[in-house]
Order: sequence, then C-alpha cells, then structure tokens
Amino acid sequence: MSPAVSLTGASMTRFGEREGRLVGLLTEAAADCLADAAVDPAAVDHLYVAESGGSYDGPQGLATAVAGELGLAPAHAACVEQTSAAGAAGVYSAVRAVRTGEADCALVVGGEKLTHASTAAATDRISAVAHPAAYRHGVTIPAFAGMAARRYLDRFDAPREALAAVAVKNHRHGLANPKAHLREEVAVADVLESPVVADPLRLYDFCPLSDGAAAVLVTSASWADERAGGGDDERVRLAGIAGATGAHVAHERDDLTRMGAVERVGDAALERAGVDRGEVDVLEVHDMFSILEPLQLEGLGVAERGSGWRLAAEGTSARDGRLPVNTSGGLKSKGHPIAASGVAQLVELYDQLTDRAGRRQVPASTGLACNVGGFGNCAIVTVLTADG
Repeated sequence: MSPAVSLTGASMTRFGEREGRLVGLLTEAAADCLADAAVDPAAVDHLYVAESGGSYDGPQGLATAVAGELGLAPAHAACVEQTSAAGAAGVYSAVRAVRTGEADCALVVGGEKLTHASTAAATDRISAVAHPAAYRHGVTIPAFAGMAARRYLDRFDAPREALAAVAVKNHRHGLANPKAHLREEVAVADVLESPVVADPLRLYDFCPLSDGAAAVLVTSASWADERAGGGDDERVRLAGIAGATGAHVAHERDDLTRMGAVERVGDAALERAGVDRGEVDVLEVHDMFSILEPLQLEGLGVAERGSGWRLAAEGTSARDGRLPVNTSGGLKSKGHPIAASGVAQLVELYDQLTDRAGRRQVPASTGLACNVGGFGNCAIVTVLTADG
C-alpha cells in the first residue's frame, strides 16, 4: 500500500513585476516554504523545479542552482517541464517519489521571470506550445481561446457578459490577496470596453504576464508526524492527483468547447482521493483566459455541460457563494508566472484548508486544483483534504 502523502508547508512570493533573476525568486519561495514547515534544508531528499520551457530568463541548470542556494546537497535535483502545467507536473513528480519510497521529503518550486521581456517576445514564446501546423496559420493559444469562446457563446446561448463576470469575480477575489499582481476591481463594462485581443475576448479577459515563484513541501505523512514542526492543523493530505494529455492539434479536436483531458483527470483524481464531487468546497482553476474557467468547471463535472458560465454570472463561484472558485484571484488577478501557477494553486488551497487565508478564507475541508497546459493540451488535477 502506498504511503499517505502530505503537504507540510507552502509559500509564494509576491507576483507582479519583480527585480532580480529567476533563481532568486525560486530561492525566495523555496526558503520561505521550508521555514513555513519548520524543516531544515538538510532534510530534503528531492528538489523539483518546475519550468515552462520558455527560457525567458536565460539561465540553464536551474535545479542545481536553486539546490546550491538553499544548501540542499546531496539531495537529488531535477527540472520538470510541461508548459503552463509545469507547476502541477513538478508536484506530481514529488508525489510519485514519496509514494514509491524514493523520498520522504520533496520540495517543489516553480517560477518565471517574464516582465523583462517585451509583450511580443513573451507572447511568441508562449504561443510556441501550439502545434507548428496550426501556428503557421495564426492559430496561437490566444486565437484558439477566441475561437472556443465564440463557439461556446453561440452554442449555449450564453451572454458575452457572462465571461466578463469571470474576470470581475476574480479581480474582486484578488483584492484580498496581498501577493496578487493585479489588485484592482473591474466592472463588466471595463471588460467589454477593453481592446479586442482575439474576438470575442478582450484584454481584460486575459491574465497578465507576471514574475514570481511558489513552493510546496511534499512529504510522507509518517515522516511529517515524526519530523515536521507543527500539528495536524498545519498540514493537509494530498489525497489524489492525476494527469493526462489532450489533442495537440486544433483540427483534431471533436469539440472546441470540451476539455477532454480535464474530464479524464478530474475523474481519476477524485476516484484516487476517494472524494465525491459534491464534497469539494473550493477550487482553483487555470483561468489564463476567462473562457477557460467555465470550460474547466464543466470538464470537472461541478457544472452541467453548457452552464458553467452561470456560476460566475449568478454568484455561485464567488467567495461567499455555494462553490467558491479562484479565491486567490486566479491567474487573472493573482498573475501567471507560468511555471509557478500550478504550485500557487496548491498554496492557496493549503492556506484555505489550514484556515490561514485571512480575508480570503472560506469554510473548506476539501479543495481541488486544475492546472492546464496550453488550451487543454494537457491537464493535472490535484485533490487536497484537511488533515486530522
């Protein structure tokens, strides 16, 4: 029987425009995470550094560089790349190491330094995740999001204001997050009047380019009981995790409004966790574009097909609603340092499940995070439950 897995510490830097290099941001988040868990660096068996593959900051050998800065030798150190799902992929690698007994204590940190690059350069690198055949014809990731949004609105007779409501909600949530990149309230009119990026999506339907890093400590529950500081109220159980890929080429997808990879991993992660959808109290989903939030909620089965747009429009997914979504502000407000995002989702859920989310706090004992690569090219879902 595989050992139970815990998150025993979590931390993130402030997201936004940051000075310095990526190694410094990664080291800051990782050191704060170890301090949060009251764990000495010498106790770390494995280090996983998530990277998106964009090489935005230039340096190579990030894993050994971070290990050196933290004094982790002789810990095993490796980078994990999976585009914008890299953060959760790093966590998945750590979970597998703990469950196989290769490690008792694995540190995961993901980060990105993006704001020093021009918007054009950063967008070009991000769009490289698209299949070359599609990219040659202008089907970038933002363009794909625009096509999916148009199809979704038309097919399900959803008002354009419903997507704007996603951005409005997540900005409102971000106001309560002191580490969020965009801490400003927006109105539906602001979203609808912002410049067109990929019709019908406009500038305020998109997340910002951000710098930042986030880290979590993944350990066996038995090791945490014996060695980590604090009691059960300071860690959570990583109850289930699963990953899958979807169609890479746009024209190979049967339905632009359906995220097959999310459907598969949502089912698998919940089954592995022994958790029913109705037991999920709070979710963090990958809202790089506003359309992605309802598509993921439908893929995860917490919203009926074609009705995911209603959750934000009707207040269901607000912090004080029946099913809070993106209490952190999501990628839309919190920011999207690409490889950090999947880890930062778990930092938010950790804070929620240990009752330390402050003004963002909601009643929660079970949380679910969905980290997506590209536009559903791959997905990883993680289910956390309160320990004790």
